[in-house]
Amino acid sequence: MNTLQSRTPLKGKKIAILATDGFEQSELFSPRDALLNAGAEIEIVSIKEGQITGWNEDKWGEKVSVDKLVTSTNSADYDALMLPGGLFNPDSLRQDKHAKAFIDGFFGAEKNKPVAAICHAPWLLAEINKLRDRTITSFPSIKSDLMNAGANWVNEEVCVDRGLVTSRSPEDLDAFNAKFIEEVLEGKHKAH
Repeated sequence: MNTLQSRTPLKGKKIAILATDGFEQSELFSPRDALLNAGAEIEIVSIKEGQITGWNEDKWGEKVSVDKLVTSTNSADYDALMLPGGLFNPDSLRQDKHAKAFIDGFFGAEKNKPVAAICHAPWLLAEINKLRDRTITSFPSIKSDLMNAGANWVNEEVCVDRGLVTSRSPEDLDAFNAKFIEEVLEGKHKAH
C-alpha cells in the first residue's frame, strides 16, 4: 500500500450524514472532518433544502449546506450512515417518514451497512425498531427509551454491535470517529 492510500483508507467510500436544524455542532463537524481526512466522500442529507443550523452547547451555532434532500436520495447510494445527536435534530427526524425510511435502508439481510449514532441520535433507531437485542450506548437521559426499544444499554465511551457504532456525547468523539472509520473499512455486517 502506498503512503497516500494508507492516509486515505476510505477513498472510494461514500457516507451520508443525516441531520436537520438543531444537530449538536461538534457531533456533525468532528466526524465529518475525520471521515474527510480518511478520504471518504461525504454528503449532508436533510429533510430541508439550503442550510441547516447547528446547536453549539447552549445556543444556535454554525450552518452547514445540505447536499441532498432525503426525498431525492437512496440509502443504496452510500456505504455508511452517520447520525449526529443534539436534542432537536433527532426529535425532528424521527417524526419524518422519509428520514426513517432512509435510515431503515441501511439495515437488513442484504444491506446491513455501518451506521454511527451519537448522543440522542439512537432515538432514531428506536423509532424504526433497530435496537432490539443490540448492545448500545447513548446520552444517559435517553437510556430508558432505548432499553424500552429492546436495547442492552451500557455506559461506555464507544460501543460497536454488528456495524452499529454508538457513543454518549461530544466527549467521546475521538473514540467514536475512530471506531466508525474502522467499521466503514470492514464494510457490510451480518444481519441479526
